[in-house]
Amino acid sequence: MKTLPPGLSAHLQSGLTTLCYCWRLTLASGEKLGFTDHDRALQFDGTSFEAQAGFTASEIESALGLSVDNLEATGALSSTQLSDTRLKAGDFDNAQIEIWSVNWQDVSQRVLERKGHLGEVTYGQGAFKAEVRGLAHLLNQVKGRLYHYGCDAGFADARCGVAAASFTVPATVTAVAEASLSVSGLAGFADDWFTRGQVIFQSVANIGRTLAVKRHRSGISSARFDLWAAPKFTITPGESLNVIAGCDKQLSTCRDRFGNAVNFRGFPHMPGNDFVMAVASQSDPNNNGLKR
Repeated sequence: MKTLPPGLSAHLQSGLTTLCYCWRLTLASGEKLGFTDHDRALQFDGTSFEAQAGFTASEIESALGLSVDNLEATGALSSTQLSDTRLKAGDFDNAQIEIWSVNWQDVSQRVLERKGHLGEVTYGQGAFKAEVRGLAHLLNQVKGRLYHYGCDAGFADARCGVAAASFTVPATVTAVAEASLSVSGLAGFADDWFTRGQVIFQSVANIGRTLAVKRHRSGISSARFDLWAAPKFTITPGESLNVIAGCDKQLSTCRDRFGNAVNFRGFPHMPGNDFVMAVASQSDPNNNGLKR
């Protein structure tokens, strides 16, 4: 149950209301964007809410229990903050969204209606549609550690301990295909050194954008990166980027490539399926009491 601020409660009971909706998006980068269906811009909590941006929401559906509450946000690409380029590049994927009811005459009279994350975003012909997932969808995500052979730390995170800068190399794009890049500046690196690594663009047009490398193949004049997915933004030859070495989460790679076996977060000595399926036996003492 929501508790309304006294001022907003009195305003609702007056019989004559001046309410509007405000939406605030917090992107993965930390950037905050605000939109409102009011006819003039509003501002609160350090965020400016752009008016007449074409941003609207469907009727909110709520249910008892832990089922996920969903709604849709739709709009025209009339705002400079909601450009087709940014949508294609995935800047809004999994962005946090807040939906507020606000008295536009006194923005201190407001209440948070819903909070969640953007799901699937579709766009075309100057408009977009985004699924808004309630906070309950986080309960469907895997939490905690898994007992398995490979390392479950993220490369160069706090649990891994590797300094990413020590395994980052500058390079330059020489050619672009649908889901692959050719780059120069990586002479001397063997095949697969950057497999499962990342490329981070440094050029002004795409600065900070990241792509995941599926496979790395070396060459005489240039290396080739096959990507997990085709880029959603335009890449042109000559763009500069940084390439981070890949990690396949195996103990041998952690030890030999990064010298970091002490921080390996997997279980390389866990017994395999053959051990699990073995049965006890006294007929073969040389088999440690086990019989397959």
